[in-house]
Amino acid sequence: MSALQWSPHPASLAERLADLAVDALIDEADLSPKPALVDRRGSGAHTDLHLGLMHSSALSLWPTFKWMADAATQFGVVGQPLREALGRLGREGEATMLRTTSGVNTHRGAIWALGLLVTAAALDAQECAPEAVCARAAALARIKDRQVLTQNSHGDQVVRRYGVMGAREQAQQGFPAVRLFALPQLQRSRAAGSGEQNARLDALLAIMTTLDDTCVLHRAGIEGLNAMQQGAQRVLDAGGSASLAGRRALNALDQHLLALNASPGGAADLLAACLFIDGLEPALGPVSRSA
Repeated sequence: MSALQWSPHPASLAERLADLAVDALIDEADLSPKPALVDRRGSGAHTDLHLGLMHSSALSLWPTFKWMADAATQFGVVGQPLREALGRLGREGEATMLRTTSGVNTHRGAIWALGLLVTAAALDAQECAPEAVCARAAALARIKDRQVLTQNSHGDQVVRRYGVMGAREQAQQGFPAVRLFALPQLQRSRAAGSGEQNARLDALLAIMTTLDDTCVLHRAGIEGLNAMQQGAQRVLDAGGSASLAGRRALNALDQHLLALNASPGGAADLLAACLFIDGLEPALGPVSRSA
């Protein structure tokens, strides 16, 4: 066969989903200006994070997301075996992330959220509308991983202390911050001609208006959470990121959260989930289901 007729093997479903998940993480990191978060301007409220580290972390997770999608294809249904395979792969992915970042937690929450969504999408690539994917992810999240005996992360401590919904509960309810706030705002801002980057910033702000962000609560308590939620709402009320008044309000929010050392990392993870879901149907197209 002539070399001119040769074409590479088409990407498998698992590979396409892993690509999309990593792209979502990198796009979230690059998006600027995000209030008190790592972006192209700098490290936000963090002293141990920078944009290059976020990129390296995201790229290190590609095999993890592919293996999660492969597991979905292997097991085929939501159930205990798939849930425990997902948990094991997530823990291995977290270990890979920490080796890559020399122990810095860059994407622990994103591994949970995007891992569930990648798996849910792989279970039925022909039905990848947001509601359907989030429903399958929620069903997975509600299954207890019997290999994990205790939960004592910073997020778990905050959930117990403040009685709020954490990342686990957000997933178990089908990511309401994404479905009911981020995705609709993303579409509204696009329809208004705000431009893609401003539309994504508005989606992040929509998440921030309602999310009980455990990262903010851990770093700055109720004062920080109120500052985040109310400040994000002021930006949207002023016309969003594409307006001059909105940009002024966004800068004020950034400065306020920086002063409180409050970084909305939970909202950032959910923005990555939003970008992943938003890109599913256009990105998949015809797929090969081979691993």
